[in-house]
Parts: sequence; C-alpha cells; structure tokens
Amino acid sequence: MTQPTGGRAVFTPGPQGLAHLELLLSGVCPLPGFMAQAEAAELDRPGPPPAGAAWPVPVTLTVPETLADVRELVLADPEGAPLAELTVTESFRDGTVRLAGPIRPAAPPAYGSHRSLRATAADVRSARDERRPLLAVVTDRPLHHRALAQIRAALTTLGDADLLVLVDTPLDGEGAATVVLAARPCLPEHTRFAVLTLPTAPADGAPEWSAERRGLLAAHVAAAYGATHLMLEGVGELPGTAAELPVKPVAATEWVYDTVHERWRPADEVPPAQARPEWDTAAVDEALAQGTPLPAWLTPQPVAAALARTRPARTRRGLVLFFTGLSGSGKSTVARGVAEQIRQAGRTVTLLDGDVVRRLLSAGLTFSRADRDLNIRRIGYVAAEIARHGGVAVCAPIAPYAATRAEVRRMAEETGDFFLVYVATPLEVCEARDRKGLYAKARAGEIPAFTGISDPYEPPEDADLVLDTSTESEEESVARVVAALRAGGWLPR
Repeated sequence: MTQPTGGRAVFTPGPQGLAHLELLLSGVCPLPGFMAQAEAAELDRPGPPPAGAAWPVPVTLTVPETLADVRELVLADPEGAPLAELTVTESFRDGTVRLAGPIRPAAPPAYGSHRSLRATAADVRSARDERRPLLAVVTDRPLHHRALAQIRAALTTLGDADLLVLVDTPLDGEGAATVVLAARPCLPEHTRFAVLTLPTAPADGAPEWSAERRGLLAAHVAAAYGATHLMLEGVGELPGTAAELPVKPVAATEWVYDTVHERWRPADEVPPAQARPEWDTAAVDEALAQGTPLPAWLTPQPVAAALARTRPARTRRGLVLFFTGLSGSGKSTVARGVAEQIRQAGRTVTLLDGDVVRRLLSAGLTFSRADRDLNIRRIGYVAAEIARHGGVAVCAPIAPYAATRAEVRRMAEETGDFFLVYVATPLEVCEARDRKGLYAKARAGEIPAFTGISDPYEPPEDADLVLDTSTESEEESVARVVAALRAGGWLPR
C-alpha cells in the first residue's frame, strides 16, 4: 500500500519487510535501520558474515518504483497504522527498488498474531537472572515428546538453567504458535514464551536464504534475547563451526522412543529392536488429515488436542483450490465445473473467478506488476478467510508470478490447505481461442504488459495437478480435479 500524506508517502511493506521491521523495532536487530547497498551486498555473499558484522543477514526494504525518489517514508502495518518513519539515505536497485536509512518508531505495534507475547529484547533480558544459563528453543513446529525430552535433558546438563521458547510464526497468522503454546504444561513452571516472525529472505521478492543462513539468524536473535545456549526445532540449521555463533549450540543428536522402557532416549542408548523413531511431519499431517488420533507415545495430550483443533480431518478442513494459467487456458471453465461438484458433495464452496474479482474486489487496480500482485494477494486473503471457517475457496486468476502464488499458498496454509492446479494449455491454443479479443489487442499494442505476449508467465514448479485443456475435454479436466480432491481426502469418497 502506498499513498501520500502531508507531503510524505505511506507504505506498507510486504511480509519480509514487516518481519525485518519488527526485529528492528523490538531491539532484536541492533541496526539503526535498513542497510545501504554496500553493507547488504557484503552480507549477501555465501559463507559466514564478515568479522565484526553486527547482524548476520541483509536487512533491506523493497518498495514500488513510484517511491524510488522519496526522502521520508512512513512505514505502516497492513491495517494502515504507522509503525516507523524512515529517513531515506540511499535508493538503489537490486532487481527491484530498495531504500536504506535509519528508522524512528512511530507507535507501538498492534498488528500481528499473539501480539501480547511479542516481547522486546529488553523486556526479556530484564526479566532473567543473568547469573544463570538461558536455553533458547527456537521453533516453528509443535513440541512433541521427543523435543520435550531433549529440552529437559539439555536443562539437566546445563544445571541451574532457565528456558525461553521463541515461537517463529507469521505476523498475519497463527502458524504453529497455538500448538507450541499447548506444550506449556509439559515444560518447567517458569518457562517463558515469546512470539516473533523471522524473515526468510533479505527483502520481499528476493530468493530465500539457505537453511544454514536461517539458522545463523535464529542464533543471533536468541542471543539478542539474552540466551547463552540454543536448540533449533525446524528453524534452519546451525553452521558447522560453532565459532560463528553468538550462543552455544545444544547438540542435535538423534533420539528415539524406547518401547521397552517407554521413554525417549538418545538413539545410541537404545537397541535397534526396541527403538521407534519419531513420525515425520508428513506422517503427522496424514494422520490429522484422516482424523486419526495421534498416539500417546508420540505427543502429549494437550499438543494432540491443539493439533486436532487447528488441523481437523480434511473432510472438515478449509481448502484453497487455486487454478493458474494463461488467459483462455480454460481455468475458469474447469473451476466452475469443479466448484459445482464440490457443492454437490456437501461442502460449502465459494468461487473467486479472476474476472469477477477484478470487477468487484479489485476495481480500480491497473495491470502493473504491483497491482497484479495486490489483486492476487486480495484473492488469497479472502480465500484464506473462507478456509479459516472450514469452507472451500475455488480461485481462478491468471496469477503469473511464482512469488505471489507462494505468498497465497502461505496464507492459505495458515488456516487450512492449499491445492494448486496448473492449467498448462499452450499459448498458441489460448491465443487461437481469444474469446474476449484480448490477445489480438495485445498483439496490436493496445494492451501493455499482457501475460504471455508482452509480460512473462512463470509456470509453477509446485503444482499439485497439471491440466491441458487442448488435449482433454472440460468434463475430463473436471473429473481429474475432483478425483484428486477425493484421493486427498477433501471430498468424501
């Protein structure tokens, strides 16, 4: 969102920009603001950060082209409330426009999930006894019995230590926070929880960091909260050289469930015949999808109950069914047919067709890349809200850009499931159909930035199903999608 106000522009950063901004405002990131190009480039190189670097990753802000020359910028949350004021000291291009400069807090943040648990670094540090070790567990996933046993063992090894659980969850969704918090009764009485959002890339639209770089960031974040020791649960990987870390890592050895002694132990202490490994995420997800209770040896009852509430069986779980493809590919026709089949199966369904959304939800937007992305985000937001309440949202926009589709997937999976259908009908077939005459106008130069002609379409590499309406009928395409939904458990068999 950009708009002028009293001679200054107001801008709402995307998810990565907001995550960086929150770390800056909370005092977790020790920088005065967003990095200049030279500083960011030094940290963007592979390998460990340069000696003496205050922070291990680039912190940059992506803005639209219209803000390339702004000197003062108000950074706002998605609800429009001001968070900080940026004094721009440098504007540079790194594929997109980036702004650098110091920030000044404007008001305490109010937007974001579990806001009451989003403590500042100073708040956490002031509440701890610095004479005692502090073990930080950084996690973005449920704490099952295996992780809980490892935490208790680490605390025993450290002696008289305190425990801080840092829950990494998106600003705009619950993520794993609710389920992680459900493990509170299984941890020491004075365990402290704090919620935060770790960025996964230097800026919006930039490639994600490696798992090792994300682990290095988590280590610096934990140190900012006062941790002396660190355990990671799913949030990246720690570098092989402990000297790179500002905290001492807790060795992540393999643990298994000892079926004879009925407890979790290090794998090298348990005979293979009586060792049972922890279920992986896919196995847990599949059990939840089928409505199968999680076994007591795997996870505590409070965690199992929270998972069952947040991830009900797929026949009752919200779903975003997202069709993408070129104009004229047949995606809207197939989407309408699938929506009708879903309705007949007894589920609540809402069809969000690209053209209809353009006329209503996104009226006034242009076809610039920024406005196209905003249009898809709006569709994703509405669809995720439908899924949050157990409905099925069928979406059929062109959605040409992979990064924006990934953003919609993330929004959807915060509240339910996401199923991507790529309608891969060839361009020449789409253009031959040209029911609306759009390709002809694009070829004549009457429509600028038209997907497939003068603007790119990025074919999805993560599609759950690929269709080609030039080689199969509408009925066959609809049947294939419905069959996939039944096989996945979203529709009754």
